[in-house]
Amino acid sequence: MIVARNILRLASGVLLGLATLFGVASARAQTDPLPSWNDTAPKAAIVSFVKKATTENSPDFVPEPERIAVFDNDGTLWVEHPMYVQLAFALDRVKAQAPSHPEWKDTQPFKAVLENDIKTLAASGEKGLIELILATHGGMTSDEFEKVASDWIASARDPKYKKPYTELVYQPMLELLGYLRANGFKTFVVSGGGIEFVRPWAEKVYGVPPEQIVGSSIKTQFEMRDGMPTLFRLPQVNFIDDKAGKPAGINAHIGRRPIAAFGNSDGDLEMLQWTTMTGGSVRLGMIIHHTDAEREYAYDRQSEFGHLDEALEAAAINKWTVVDMKADWKEIFPQK
Repeated sequence: MIVARNILRLASGVLLGLATLFGVASARAQTDPLPSWNDTAPKAAIVSFVKKATTENSPDFVPEPERIAVFDNDGTLWVEHPMYVQLAFALDRVKAQAPSHPEWKDTQPFKAVLENDIKTLAASGEKGLIELILATHGGMTSDEFEKVASDWIASARDPKYKKPYTELVYQPMLELLGYLRANGFKTFVVSGGGIEFVRPWAEKVYGVPPEQIVGSSIKTQFEMRDGMPTLFRLPQVNFIDDKAGKPAGINAHIGRRPIAAFGNSDGDLEMLQWTTMTGGSVRLGMIIHHTDAEREYAYDRQSEFGHLDEALEAAAINKWTVVDMKADWKEIFPQK
């Protein structure tokens, strides 16, 4: 009887110990603001940066109004391969509008789109891309474009994953956006893509409202149509928010220099320089390096989309943090 009681006490003690151990582990998991990040150098750099910027009476303390963080979109917050999402949208628009434009059958880059000639399309470069964007994104009101873009993003599927593009956002970056906002940061998306293409869905997906989107734009003009005030989108370039345009766009839209910038390509180089290469408060520059061919894609210097070369060299010189997606992220996409 005594032996049985001792065994029961011992078993109870073991179970209590295990419960305590699992309880501590669970509590730690719940308090980890970045659970999809491995405990490697980039995660430590983020946590250290936030702690320094938010610790009052420390030399690195940053008042809340100055806690500005900017994020590139394509390749930083969601997939950009096999092509930029907005380019996929433009290609679908070309095919949908082709019956009204018979001349496109013999005119590049439209001919390449209609023949699915990706090589020729890629060779058309930025000039060809802009031509496609202007032809498919203009000639309508802003409200009409918002509906077209919203309908497309809701129905389109990525060719590799067969999922909506809005499900192919990076879970670690969603956690980072939330972590920064929980610590008094205001987060902005600064995209080379169209500002009115990103705005309709960014708040639902990223938690970033329309007024905190900075992007490329085409010209619009005010018109009265059927007695109603409208903004009409013209087939003309207004602003390209890429490379040197990103700091200019940040200055025009935000009016404050960021203290943290996140990108993944040479198109983000100037944004990272503008953010970090200055005196004053603590700064964080981070580059997402696509190294995971199994879970996503692996690319950098030779890539047509998300080309990363000069900015990767600059990272070492300027002590920017480089995230190795394969090594530093436990998960890539949200688990539904």
